[in-house]
Amino acid sequence: MSLELDPPELGFKRPFTQEVCEVLHLQNPTPVPVVFKVKTTAPKHYCVRPNSGRIEPGKQVDVQVLLQAMKDEPPLEQKCKDKFLVQSVAVPGDDIDQSNVTAVFEKVSKSAINERKIRVNWLQADAGQTSPQPAAPQSLDDEPPAYSSPGVNNYETPAVGVAKKSHVEQSSPIPAPDFSEKAIKNEPSPPAEFNTAFSNTREAVASALPSGEDLKSQLADANAQIQRLKDRLADQGLRQRKTGGEAPAAPATMQQTHGSAESGVSVQMVAGLCLLSFLIAYFFF
Repeated sequence: MSLELDPPELGFKRPFTQEVCEVLHLQNPTPVPVVFKVKTTAPKHYCVRPNSGRIEPGKQVDVQVLLQAMKDEPPLEQKCKDKFLVQSVAVPGDDIDQSNVTAVFEKVSKSAINERKIRVNWLQADAGQTSPQPAAPQSLDDEPPAYSSPGVNNYETPAVGVAKKSHVEQSSPIPAPDFSEKAIKNEPSPPAEFNTAFSNTREAVASALPSGEDLKSQLADANAQIQRLKDRLADQGLRQRKTGGEAPAAPATMQQTHGSAESGVSVQMVAGLCLLSFLIAYFFF
């Protein structure tokens, strides 16, 4: 025989943005002591005092069930899916106290445990109370609503006190790169040493190359040198003719050697000077 529960269902009245308390009366109609344990599908949203204990024959224990304050008021049309489970086991001996209730449920078989399910209902506020206005929509970083519950059959023993966890925002220690136009314009310029070395190199190259006036003067000198050589060759040819007509004929071997030397010197020198003049005019003009 199980315990008698009053009321058979728990009803919590709005508003739920503040803590709401309901009392559950557990009556032991049996002639033997009974130990009990209270579980719920939403242990983080409720606080039960006491959540386990011993009830003597014919006695009653009042269990306070506190619904924790919600961050936002749920809609009026939304139904609560939370449930409670009251388990009880008869213990004929007198050696059972509050400290070893859990050990009793671990030792007995499942068939010896009596269970009673209790539904939870959300009721409207009293006539004299007004429901608070709905809060602004939550952002993605806010905590989820406190009235959501796990599966129906997943019962857990509620804690006596529930600690609230604060949301801590974490930021990366590495700053994001700045690709804005202002950041690109403010990029550091090349060092002054680089600019100085570049200027010196450019001036050295410019000074090494001859200017247009220098090239013209060099070409004029080359042309004058060519003309002087031509005049000298003409004079030498004239002298040789005059000398050949008056003086006795030289041996044949000496005339052949002199003629070959005269003709070889004059042709090579003239060809080289012409080639030099052509190259200077081609490359610089």
